[in-house]
Amino acid sequence: MTPTDVAPARPDAPASATRRRPARPGRRGYWWYLLPIGVGFAAVVAAPFLANVLISLHSWRGGMAPLRWVGLDNYTELLGDGVFWASLGNSLYMIVAIVVVPTAAGVLLAAVLFDYLGKRFGARTAAVLRATFYLPQIVPIAVAGFIWAWVLDSQEGVVTSILRELGAGATPDWLGDPDVALFSVMVMLIWLQIGYPVVIFMAALQRVDPELYEAAELDGAGWFRRFGAITVPQIRPEVFVVVLTATVAALKVFAPILILTGGGPEGSTVVPSYYAYRNFFELSQVGYGSAIATVMSLVIFLAASVLLVWQRRADREEQNR
Repeated sequence: MTPTDVAPARPDAPASATRRRPARPGRRGYWWYLLPIGVGFAAVVAAPFLANVLISLHSWRGGMAPLRWVGLDNYTELLGDGVFWASLGNSLYMIVAIVVVPTAAGVLLAAVLFDYLGKRFGARTAAVLRATFYLPQIVPIAVAGFIWAWVLDSQEGVVTSILRELGAGATPDWLGDPDVALFSVMVMLIWLQIGYPVVIFMAALQRVDPELYEAAELDGAGWFRRFGAITVPQIRPEVFVVVLTATVAALKVFAPILILTGGGPEGSTVVPSYYAYRNFFELSQVGYGSAIATVMSLVIFLAASVLLVWQRRADREEQNR
């Protein structure tokens, strides 16, 4: 058969018949790399959460006590529980203490350390100060709690002693007064949290082009002008990360409340995590405690989802400019 005898390709033949994509035999093997994280997620997150939801549908006193099916009764009772709603309201104060104040102060401190002190006194000085701000983060929470219990002691505490030396009159019971205790806990949480955004934001500023600051200085822009026009916009992605992670931490805060106030006085500092713990271990109402934990898991998931949507929308608007 000569080459001219070969039938020409049909002009109406589909492109897939004449041009096929090369096979990728190893593509399916990539799914095996997801197996460890899938097993870990199922064992650490999914299974405990489903078990918690199942327990929340029962009345159970824990241990070897029998489980009694109650359906949604625990959730119905939760809707009318004033203590739970008060604890949820206190979570807003935790968000202020862990998210709002440390993030705003962290941006300002990071800018001062990076754009002013670092240039004036050297990068080593800025690094030492950064580590100093981060130090409370590495202190065990139990140690930090006992330190602040001593600082805020109404008789011989540091704050009370300083105020007396300054000639102040009667000082309040910082952790025993229902009108003051929550704000005292917030001060401790700000002290604990402020180093986290400082470190994140200073790392973010390392990637900012120094020529932006130099050009702004040549144009006569002062420090505050550079802060608003360069620093804040450039570290916006890191701000979203800090806000997201800190919001989740604020909604889960537990140990400082347990150590400092135990939810008191008069329930003024109770938060959902501590309220769930109290029902689990002190009141032996495990099903009701599971309902609280389930609701708070959904609240945290919803808050994280809203923040992620907000971040994506802001990124999209930034790209379209």
